[in-house]
This record gives sequence, C-alpha cells and structure tokens, in this order.
Amino acid sequence: MLESPLQHVLNDPAHTSPALVGSNGFRATGNNSSCHRIWDSASARFSPCVLPYLSIIPGVIVVILALLRVFRPQIERWRPDWTKPFVVEYPKDGDFRESSKARTSKWTMALLLFSSIAIIVLALRLVYNPRELSTIILVAAWSISTLVICVDRPNCCPTSMLAFYLPATIVHCLITITDDVSIRSVSIVTHTIALFASLCIVIVVFLMPFREPHLPSVDIAKVGAIPSHELRSPEDNLKLWQWLSVSWLEPLLTVGKTGKMSEEDVWSLGYVFQHKRLHEAFRQLRGSVVRRTLRANGIDVLILSLLAVVDTACGACTPLLLQQLLKAMENPGSPKRIALTYAFLTLIVRLVSAQIDTLDLWYGRRCYERSRGEMTMMVYEKALSRKNIVVLEDEEKKENKSNEDERETSNGHSTGTANGSTGETKKSKRFAAFFDRFWSKSKPSEPESKPPASMGKILNLIRGDVYEVSQRYWEVDKLVKYPLQLIATVLLIWNLLGPSCFIGVSVVIVAQGLNALVTRILLQWERERRIAKDKRLNITSQFVESLRHLRWYGWQNHWLKEIMVARQYELYLQVATNLWRLLINVINSLGSNLFPVIALYAYTYIAGHNLSIDLIFPALQLFSRLDASLQDIPDLITVMLNAYVAVERLEDFMAETDREENEPASATEGSTLRLTNCTFAWPGMETPVLSNLNLTFPPGISVIQGKVGAGKTALLQALLGELDKISGTSSISNEMIGYCAQTPWLQSMSIRDNILFSAPYEEDRYKQVLETCQLLPDFAEFTDGDRSNIGENGIGLSGGQRARVALARAVYSRARILLLDDPISALDFNTAENIVTQCFNGPLMHDRTIVLVTHRIELVGYLAQQIIKVSNGRATPLDSHGALENGSAGVTPKPDTGDGSTRDQGEEKDVAKFMEEEHRAQWGIQARVYWKYIKSGKLKFWALLVLLFAMLRLVNIGRTWFLKIWGEAYNQESQSFIFFHDNNNLFSIKSSRLNATGVELSRLNPFDGYPRPQDDVKPWLLAFLVIGMVQGVSMPCLSIIKIVIDYNASKSLFQQVTARVSQATFRYYDVTPVGRLMNRLTSDIGTIDGSISSHFMGIAFQSITWISSVAIIASITPLFFLFAVLLSGLYVVIFLRFLPTSQSLRRLEMVSLSPLMSNFGELLHGLTTVRAFRSEHRFQERVITVVDKFQGMDHFYWSTQNWLGYRYDYLADISIFMLTVLALYTNVSAGLTAFVLIAASNFIQSTRYLCRRYGQLQMDFVSVERIDELLQVEQEPVGSIDPPASWPVFGSSIVFDHATIRYAPHLDPSLIDISIRIPGGSTTAIVGRTGSGKSTLATGLLNVVRPETGSITIDNLNIADVNTETLRSRVTFVAQDPVLFVGTIRLNLDPTKNYSDAACDAVLQRLCGRHNWTLSTQIEAGGRNLSQGQRQLIGLTRAVLRRSPIVILDEATASIDYESSMEIQQILREEMVEATVIMIAHRVEAVKGADYAIVLDKGRVLRQGPAAEMLGDALGAGEGLEH
Repeated sequence: MLESPLQHVLNDPAHTSPALVGSNGFRATGNNSSCHRIWDSASARFSPCVLPYLSIIPGVIVVILALLRVFRPQIERWRPDWTKPFVVEYPKDGDFRESSKARTSKWTMALLLFSSIAIIVLALRLVYNPRELSTIILVAAWSISTLVICVDRPNCCPTSMLAFYLPATIVHCLITITDDVSIRSVSIVTHTIALFASLCIVIVVFLMPFREPHLPSVDIAKVGAIPSHELRSPEDNLKLWQWLSVSWLEPLLTVGKTGKMSEEDVWSLGYVFQHKRLHEAFRQLRGSVVRRTLRANGIDVLILSLLAVVDTACGACTPLLLQQLLKAMENPGSPKRIALTYAFLTLIVRLVSAQIDTLDLWYGRRCYERSRGEMTMMVYEKALSRKNIVVLEDEEKKENKSNEDERETSNGHSTGTANGSTGETKKSKRFAAFFDRFWSKSKPSEPESKPPASMGKILNLIRGDVYEVSQRYWEVDKLVKYPLQLIATVLLIWNLLGPSCFIGVSVVIVAQGLNALVTRILLQWERERRIAKDKRLNITSQFVESLRHLRWYGWQNHWLKEIMVARQYELYLQVATNLWRLLINVINSLGSNLFPVIALYAYTYIAGHNLSIDLIFPALQLFSRLDASLQDIPDLITVMLNAYVAVERLEDFMAETDREENEPASATEGSTLRLTNCTFAWPGMETPVLSNLNLTFPPGISVIQGKVGAGKTALLQALLGELDKISGTSSISNEMIGYCAQTPWLQSMSIRDNILFSAPYEEDRYKQVLETCQLLPDFAEFTDGDRSNIGENGIGLSGGQRARVALARAVYSRARILLLDDPISALDFNTAENIVTQCFNGPLMHDRTIVLVTHRIELVGYLAQQIIKVSNGRATPLDSHGALENGSAGVTPKPDTGDGSTRDQGEEKDVAKFMEEEHRAQWGIQARVYWKYIKSGKLKFWALLVLLFAMLRLVNIGRTWFLKIWGEAYNQESQSFIFFHDNNNLFSIKSSRLNATGVELSRLNPFDGYPRPQDDVKPWLLAFLVIGMVQGVSMPCLSIIKIVIDYNASKSLFQQVTARVSQATFRYYDVTPVGRLMNRLTSDIGTIDGSISSHFMGIAFQSITWISSVAIIASITPLFFLFAVLLSGLYVVIFLRFLPTSQSLRRLEMVSLSPLMSNFGELLHGLTTVRAFRSEHRFQERVITVVDKFQGMDHFYWSTQNWLGYRYDYLADISIFMLTVLALYTNVSAGLTAFVLIAASNFIQSTRYLCRRYGQLQMDFVSVERIDELLQVEQEPVGSIDPPASWPVFGSSIVFDHATIRYAPHLDPSLIDISIRIPGGSTTAIVGRTGSGKSTLATGLLNVVRPETGSITIDNLNIADVNTETLRSRVTFVAQDPVLFVGTIRLNLDPTKNYSDAACDAVLQRLCGRHNWTLSTQIEAGGRNLSQGQRQLIGLTRAVLRRSPIVILDEATASIDYESSMEIQQILREEMVEATVIMIAHRVEAVKGADYAIVLDKGRVLRQGPAAEMLGDALGAGEGLEH
C-alpha cells in the first residue's frame, strides 16, 4: 500500500531533526533511543521526544492571549466594525460595572487555586530535573495564565482561556501516558497532579456563567424553571456546559410533553435576538442589502467559517484513522491496544465534529434569525416611506421576459382574457416554446425602469425573498465547507491512490465546467419563476380580499380559472427550473460515479497496484464523501443563485422612490397651509391631476366641493404629500395630521384602540369625542361597548359607524390640522347635523385648521371660513354665501333617525368576539393528512419511487460487498457464512483458502468465475463500472419521479383549497382575517411546493437502508443485532421526548406568521392614514412585536432540533465506537469488519435520519394539515334546483313568508318573522334605522344568509333551493363600497366577457361619459386611483350592464354629489324600467320615484305600502330617511 506524504514525513527517521533530542543541553521527556519519528503509526503513540514541542502549543497560545490582553485598547481601535458584536447589552448603571469588576469572585479564587497547584507540582518536578524542556515551557505557560487571571479576575466564563486550558490538559495527559512508570515515578506523580488540576480548571470554566454579574437578570428565566412568555430565554444566563449540551431546553420539552402548548408557555427571545434593538442598529447602516447584513452579522459569518474549517479537518481525519484501524486488524500479531487507540481517536474526532454541529446550528440560526428580522423590518420600513405609486397592469408586463404566448397565459387574469379553456394548439405552442427556450441564450435587454412592487410582490418579498437571503446566512458555513471538503477529499484520494487518480479528477473538473454553463441558464429561469410567483400571489391576494363581492356577482368560478392559469404557469416554470437542477445533478452523479471507476482503473490496471482492504474501504469512504460533495455543490450553487435573484428583487424594492417629506413642524407652527402655483400628479404618472393651485387654508373650516372625480380627494392627498409636485411652492408642515379617508380604514382590534390610535387615553377628552361624533348610542347596543372587537376593515360595523369611528380618531388626536374626506356622506341628516353642530362647531375644533370635503354644503356652509370648488383639476375659492345659494337644495332638519346601515344588528352584537382564534391541532399529524398528500401525488408514482429505492439500495450493498470481495481476492481468501448457532459461539465464520488453481471463493460469491485480480483486473473494473453507471442513472430517475409527484401534489392541493375557500359560508369570511387566509395560501402552499416530497423520499430510502442493514448485521452476528435493537430503543425514547414540543412550536410558528401577513396587508391599505398621523414608528413597534413572536417560535423550534441532534450525534458516535470494540473482540477479519462497520454505520445513520426526518416531515406536514383544515371548511349549500333560463322573469314578485334570519346560531336574529311582498317591476325603498335589518334583507335575497324559519320566494321558487350561483348571476347587488380589480374598466365591468365591447362601452358612456373613461382605462388594485364616488359609478355601471330582473342598491350613491345623483337616478329608471329595484338609502333623492316602501325597525316590519305615504311617514317619524 502507498503511504501518504504526511504519513511518510511522520514515520521517516530522515525527517526527524537531531534537535528533537533537545537543544542547548536540555533533555526531552522519555527515552531518547525511541526518538526516531513524531508519530509511530505501528504502535499508535507519540514519540516521547516530541512532547517538548507539543508543550510549546499551549505556551504559544497563552502568550498570544496575554498579548491580546495587554494591547486590548489598541486592538479595539483597529478592530473592524463587522467583527464587533452588533448588539451589546449594557448595565443600567455604568458605574456598577466597574465596582463589580473590582471584586474577586469564588470563580476567580478557584481558577487561581488550581493554577497554583499546577505551577507548584511542575516546579517540584524541575527540582528533580531542571533541564526538562517540556516542564519549563509548561511552568512558564501556567504562570502567564495565572497572571492573566489575576489581572482580569473573571466573574463570568473566560472562554478565551479555554484555548489554553484544553491543550494544556491534553499535553499533561500525553506526558502521563508516555512516561515510563518504572523509571520516572516522580514525573508520573507530578504530571498526574498537574493533569488533575487542569481538569478541575476546565470543569470550573464549564460551570461558570456566561453573563456578567453586574448585568440585571430579573427578567431572564432560570434554567430548570417553568417557561413563561414574560421572561427572556435562559440563553441569556447560561453556564458553558448548559449551552454546549442544549440542556437548558429541558423545561420547555417537559411542558410540551404534557399537552397543547400555548404562546404563554414559550420564553421571549434573548437580548441579542430581539428585533427592536436589531432594527434600531440596522437602520443606521448604509449601503446595499448584502453589505448591511454582512456588517450586522459579520462576527457570526466569521465563527461559522472557522467552524466549517475545523469540521472539514475532522471529516478528513476519519478515513485516515479508518485506514490505520483496518491495517492494525489485518496484522494478526498487532496488539488490540493499537486498534482500540485508533477507534478511540476516531471517537474523539466524531465527538468534536458533533459538538461543532451543535455550535454551527446555534450560530447559524442566530445569523439567520437576525438577518431575517433585520430585512423584514427593512422592507416594512421601506413600505412605510416609499411613494404610493399606482401599479397598472401594462407596467407589470415589463417584468415578464417570456415570449408572447407565455405572457398571455400568465397575464390572463389581469387583462380580462378568459383563459379558462386552453386548446391543444396553445398547449403545443407553450411546450414548443419551452423546449425552444431550453437551449436558448439570454438576450441582452435594454435598460428600463422597473415598476413599483405590488402588494403580492411585497408579500412575496417578506415570505420568499427575505427568507431566501437569510437562509444563505444560516448556511454560510457551506460556502466554506463544501469547497474545502471537495478539495480535501480529492487530496486524500490522491494520497491513497497516488497520481493514478489524476484522470478521475479531470472528470470532476469537466463536470463542474458543464455545470457552470447550465447554471447560467438556470438563473434566467429562476428569475422568471419568481415573477410568475409574484403574479400568482397578487391575483390570489385580490381574490381573497374581494371574495365576498365576487360571490355576490357569481364571478368566483371565473376568478378561480384565472388563478389556476397563473398557478399553472408558475408550476410550469417550477418544473423547468427543477429540470435544469436535475441536469446539474445528472452531470455530477455521472462524474462522481465515474471518478472511482477511472481512479481504480488507473491504480490497478495502469499502475499495476493491488487493492488491499486497508486501502479500498478508506477509498470507498472518500468516494462517498466525494459523491456527497459533488451533489451538495450544485445545490449550493442553485440556492446561491436563488439568493442572488432575491437580493436583486430586494435591491429593486429598496431603490424605489421615497415620499418627499415636508418642512419640519417647528418651521411653520401656527401658520396656514398654502399652495402657490402648484401642479400635482399621481405618483408614477406624468399627467397632472391638479393644476395651478393657489390656495390658502387658514385656521377654521375650509370646505371643498365638486362633482365626482373633480379632484377633491387628490387635493387632500396633495396636502398630505402623497402626490408628486411637478411645479410650484407649498407651505405644509411636517407634522401629525388628523386624516379621515373617504373609505374608512379601521384595524382588527377594539373600537377604543382604533379611536385612540396609540395616543394616550384621556377620559374626559375621549368621552367628549364619542359624544360629539354621535357614537354613544351605537356603543350602547354593543355587548362590550367601545371595547368590542371589530374585524378587518371594520367588519361588524355599519358604513356610518365606520365613518364616525374614523372621524373620532382624527378628532381625538392632538393634530393641529384635520383633513376630512367626506366623513358625513354615509350619515342620515339628523346624525350629520348633530356632528356638524357639536363636533365641527364645538370646542374640540378650536384653533384647528380643518379641510373638509363634502357634498352636503347645506349642513356645513355656515361654518366655513371659505368654500373651494374643484373642477377638472383646478380649485377656485368661492364666497361662502354664494356657494350656499348655488349649492344643493335646502333641507329641513328632522328628528334623530340614525345612519344608513350596511351591516345589521346581528352582526353588531357579535363584535365583542368577532374574529375567531386560529385553530391549532394537537399532538401528531393524523394519518389522513399524510394519505391526502400521498393521493395528491398519485399512488402509482409513489409505488414506482419505492421500487427504485429498493433497487438502488441493493446496488449500494452490492457495491460495498463487491469491493470487499475484490480486496480479499488478492489474498485468495474469502469468508462464507454459516447461518446456525455454534455450541460455543452465537455465530461462526468459516474461512476457506483458495489454492493456486482457483478453487471457488464461496457458495454465496457471485464473482467465483472471475480471475484473480492480480492476473486480470479488467473483469473486476468492468463490474465496478456497471455498478457505478447503475447508481448514476438511478438518481436522475428518482428525481424525475419526485418532480412529477411535486407537480401533481402542488397543483391538486392548491386547486382543491382555493375551490373550497371560494365556496365557504359568508360567516367564515366574517370571522377569518384575510391575513390568515393569505398565510395559508402563500406560506403553507410554499411549503408544499418545497421539500415535503424530499422528506418522503428520504424516509422511504432510509427505511429500506435500515431494514437491509439490520438483515446484514443479524446474518453475521446476533450480538450486533441485539445491540442494534437496544440502540434503536434509545433513539426512540429521545425522539418521543422531542416530538410533542417541536410539533407545538411549529404550529405556533405558523399561527404567529398570520398576524405578520395581516399587518402588512393592513399597512398597505391604510398607508396614507398611517403617514398622516405620523404613526410609522408605532406600526413598526407592532410589527417588531409580531416578528419577535414569530421568530421566537422558530428559534425555539430549531433549538429543539439542536437538542435532538446533539444527543443523536453523541449516541451515534459512542455506538459506532462500541460496535468497533465488539468487532475487535469477536475476531472478525478486517474485510468483514469493514463491511459490518459500514452496515452498522448505515443502520445508526438511518435510524437517526428516520427519527429526524420523521420529525421534520411532521413539522412540514403542519402546512399540509393547515391546508387540510381549509378543505374541511363548512361549505355554502349549492341548491338543488336549476331554474330555467328565463327565471326570474321581469316583473316577478319577491315574497318573504314569516322569514327569520340570523347570522350565526349563537347570535340574536337580525330579521324576525318577516312577511312582506315586494311587487314585481316596482322600485321599492327599504328604510330604517341602524340595526333595523335593511342589509340583512338585501343579502338574504342572494342566499348569503338563509332563513332558519320561513321562506323567501322569487317568481314562485324558494331561493333556498335554487342553485346559488345561478341566483347570484341573475340578481345584481351594488354595495356602498364596490370592490374593483387591477386591470381595465372592461375587466371590472364584465370579467366573464358575457357582453360585447360595444355594449360595455355604451353603458360606460351613458353613466360615466363626463369622466372621459374608455374600456381600456386602467384601474389600480381596489380602485385606489379612483375616488369613492367614481368607484360607486363603476358599480352602478355593472348593474346597468347586467340588466338583471332584480337589482339591489345598498347606499349605491352615498358618495356621489347631488347633481350627479339626480342624473344617475334618471338613467337607472330608464334602464331598469322592467326590473324589480330594491333601494336602501337615507336620502330622499336616492329613493325618489319609488313605487313601494318598507320601513324596518329592530328586525321587524314596522309598516309597508305605497312609497308616497310610507316615506312621508318615515320622514316625519325620523326613521332613517332625510331630504
């Protein structure tokens, strides 16, 4: 066998200098006659003369530590910032720190005591032998370390000193072992005592706390105490041994094992993990995203890199030690001590590697968690400060670089093209384009401005791109480890096989060159996949937010088709990127399997060497490491490319233009708002929306009036700084502004919290605000009053209540300037008048500048300092008296009536517990969840996968057995097994020696016909090549099946869950936040798209490996088998302690992610309000709290993984050592021992892998479980009757027959025993006070809520039995707040393309002609680029276009000016002359011309009859109607 160069240097006497004996007359320890080598591999020990030089190691280390201590101030000044801790905890009292350092603790005394003992005993040894170099060095080293301790007097763990104490302990141990007891009894005693002292010092250091005693620790949990969310993690105050062994986690595991864990049972994050401090420090950094994150986490990156180097060195030592172990076993005369020594050294190396893995996970997770939190807050802060630019679809198309057909496929949802059915031609074109682009090179494109991020993209940045980048920080050690491991493995193979492996190395180099070309193409596909995912998330987000309105129109199925088109395109790109990754893996698989064949061919055939057992099995181990490296490096390249794309996207987002800030408040305090020759445009647009404004807003009320779309809201946006100023000068202070948006923005929290908006609670002021905003009567109806919780966007409140809560928020604030955008449009006359007289003209408005947009000049005109008319983007101040004369008709005040309601009493009474807690399952994942995923991936593919795994495992076993046979064939010896119990042994191994003529090796040997390898090695090489090629082909086949399974499961589950959500009951939407649904449709679907199938594949393969390994072990020795059973039991016990807690933490993590998604959604919808109130900092604080909670669950989940990994690794390493000892004392041959050890190692690794992968599978299947929960959501009844196409006929009546309707079983009825008849073809007005049941009656006609008793019939059919979608497609409902979608007006009017362009355009011009809209006019998400009145016009245009027999208008003209409202009423009467029109309103002009009227009160019919009579009575009685 060839010796490696290192072994040659260590063993060759020529390389040993005479200086080893000692210089200047000094003597080395031990017998000089044996000083012929450094390490004697044959006897497995150091040479005694080397010990003085080993003693130099701790001496040099302690000198370095002392110098670092002396020059610490200078080093701190020179030290780069990135090497310093990013967040440091300081004591509250700085002086206390110095005083605490002056005290000498018990720890310092213990260190000094044992150090003194070591110095004394070593000094005594010098008395007997004053010229012993090793002792002199050690005495000096111990003296220096003692001096450092005296100076520092450490009260906490001096981890840097361990760098000296551990090597010193090892040197003392080596000297003690090496010394000759018979000659040097004094030396043995002194070094034994010194060894004892150094061990005691190490124990003391391990018992010392990390935390400085002067730092406060009252808020830190004690190790072993019951966990609580009120306390920080024990990690902030640990001892070294507790940190290294992860034993501090035991209390959390105990809590998890008792049952369902809650958030209160989990500690808060440690100090250096808390995101408030991280964000404050991170936002001070400048530069690119990568530069800032590297600066913030540089010390962790450095530590991870160093750990990777040490771990690589440990991995490189393992095959060398195995080689020496097998060599010792091959020599019959070799003492067992030698083999045991190498086995023990292997154990030490493995234990060190296991400890490094523990440290690597902790530092890697810290780097990951902190970078993720830093970037999450960075994106959130940017979202708060960037311009609110209109994102239109034609701009978004610029992102898509695919060909035209693919672009049409991906954008069908936004262009309005119905792509629900794709013909074979389109499919063939798409796949033809795919294969055409598969080999195409990317063409350089001209630089172009990138569109601003949409909501879907921002959510994807948070959930995907931030994760992608931070994940690379977690795995930064792989950037060092994998390349080093590859180089080290190649070098070790070179040392084993010599120059013969050069040809094999060239194969690896060629393979990597090919991969570089493939990677370039993969990068382009990955970019496009990210864009497709953004688009799918964007349309899914719109779908979830608009689902209620889509179902009112019966459009949800069309949108489902559009979502699936986007999803299909995303999956198509996912398959494409996976195929490119597969190609990289194929190249590497072939390269890694050809490398050993070519290397062994050159070694045996060309060079003529023999393969021995002590060479072939270390080589096999190295070949396996090489294979793993070649498989890991492409994956590393792929994820780095993904991170590169993610960084690009984050940089693009961070580069978006920020909103311009106004002058500081102090510069203009008390002055008026002023605009001089100002021209404004919407952000991102060039066309001015406001031109040549010359306005001054003095203290008092300035009223803005104008027709719909004139620019009133734009004027307020300009004053808020939300528009781009093209020209002119503005005098607007950068201070808090009380802003009340036209569409009230409320958060999912209590009403009081919405009003306070984080301002201090002042009881007198608060009550005054509630009284003047007319909210006290409403709160009296609520179970918990103003502490009642409401849903997202104010669900649970009526339109008028939402407007008044938003108004109260602005009034309660201490803002000097109030901008109020039509807050009284949804209020009845009496309520609006009371607000005007008590609020606008009350003491709360004194000394304030109020800019009020309203159509109701008659109410507020007498209070106005000025009235400004806005028309066609220009503003003209008017005389207040003249404006009143030329405004709307005067109205006589009427008694208190209450406001118009869009929600009813049943809902309002439920606001106290409006949002339900998100469900979390308990204990393990149910079997049906696994079965659900397996069925989604198709059973036939799973069966094929398991079959291929079994074949691959057989090939792997055959490869190992073949190499054993090959190695033993050189000695003409083989072993066959006798499978029965011998009288004296549990098993017997019978050896048979081959004679020169070639007697058969064994009855079990399939290679008995092969010639001896030294005679003809070609057949052996050919067989090895065939085995390698089979292995090389198997993995790509498995990968293809995995891609197919992923595709089927991802497509099937997403399609099922979106369909189920779209058909859920409306009550489910009321109690389920949008953020929660989006979390499941993004995060959980993303997990399903990710690595779940990989976990399944791993479990399948490792199960086969486990079974085959047990069979091999049991067939050779029952002792091994009994040991394996015991070991498996220990693994299971540890795993069962780990699993419950990890499952609970994973579920808590996923649940805590929902508020993060919700907060981002809320922010983007209410961004203008948040900025106006200057509440950005408060919202950041909220998100920091949410991120802390989410990251905390993630942190402790991975801490449980670390706990499990530490115990598994140590148990596995000790087990392999014990198996090696067992093999040594059962006299098994070297070849068979190597074979059994490989099988035993596979058994241990597969057992550990199965437990860990099963745990990881359970964790990931939490996402499948959460998706499965959506699949169990209660569905809305479909209806059993499909009515004829003519149903309902125009002029058909609507009858409520003793109908009682309630929204949920635990709520009071909203309508009670209603019996009414709405005449067919009539225009019927529904009036009544808030909570009277008006909207319940209207939505009941859509089967949103079905009667629990009685019935509702239309055209003689009970609508509860009618097909729901058919009903909603033939009844048109126009809500007060119509929802608009991203795209053209054509898309918004008729997404299903049931009407021609000409019909759509005719209706559009009829109702909205003066707005100069066309069918191609672009609408932003939610109609943000339109005013509320304009959005209502679009909703009315939909109703006219559909020409349904029944039309329901719920406050459909509340935000439209009087003149425009009259015009629209006339058009509606003309267009809907034959339809039955139901109108809910509180203004006379809105129900003018009604034929019939129904007055409701508290869920009952107060009266009904002809409109003239009923409406007159309602006006007189104050029952929800005004002039």
